[in-house]
Amino acid sequence: MGILEVHNVVKRFGGLVAVNNVSLDLKKGEIYSVIGPNGAGKTTLFNCITCFYKADEGEILLEGEPIHFLTPDRVAQKGIARTYQNIRLFSNMTVLENIMVGRHIHTHYGYVDALFRSRRKKKEEEKTLQKSLELLEFVGLKGKGDLFAKNLPYGEQRRLEIARALALEPKVLLLDEPTAGMNPRETEETMEFIEHLRSELGLTILLIEHDMKVVMGISDRITVMDFGKVIAEGVPEEIRSNPRVIEAYLGQGAAEEIGA
Repeated sequence: MGILEVHNVVKRFGGLVAVNNVSLDLKKGEIYSVIGPNGAGKTTLFNCITCFYKADEGEILLEGEPIHFLTPDRVAQKGIARTYQNIRLFSNMTVLENIMVGRHIHTHYGYVDALFRSRRKKKEEEKTLQKSLELLEFVGLKGKGDLFAKNLPYGEQRRLEIARALALEPKVLLLDEPTAGMNPRETEETMEFIEHLRSELGLTILLIEHDMKVVMGISDRITVMDFGKVIAEGVPEEIRSNPRVIEAYLGQGAAEEIGA
């Protein structure tokens, strides 16, 4: 049994089947990539896993427990966090405040505690601040907590978004194109950082990525989607040489670039 299982998930938008009978089985500690051309259904699949969209068919299990009927906040509480293809930070809040927002599901004081600033509330706030400062250092942003998020360089904004996701203390982290828009140096650093997330935190990582060098360089296994369907699954060596994948997605030029 994997830590995250997706069984025969279908998602329709009217007559369009965006995700068509897709299954995944992620093992604990694995870096697993989902690739495919634009419109293949990758982000829709992410939205189904996090219950932003409700799957029309199929089921999704986290550590053997069904989660596909939950609300997005309950999915986060269960242990799934994500980032987005387009960065979604609170640009006019500080770096530290953005991380602290991610701790909200771990605060347990109520309205009365807030009204009277109870000891319980103060302890929760102190814990939130300490955890957020630790994450700030972990992602390489120590000393930048008082900056507005919008003033960080692009690559550091990506790291901040990951830090906010980590504040949820997830078991599974979904990264939607984490190297999009990065230069080669930033991309290389992000690859190393993703590996660091696994080695240091023991996270299972599900990744959408268009940069094939990134995918082939850090993935344990890969699923390829096209028009909502899975057309291939396997380790990088199998995907690199799969004729159907080359035809549908990579193209001969990209295939030669990654050594197929």
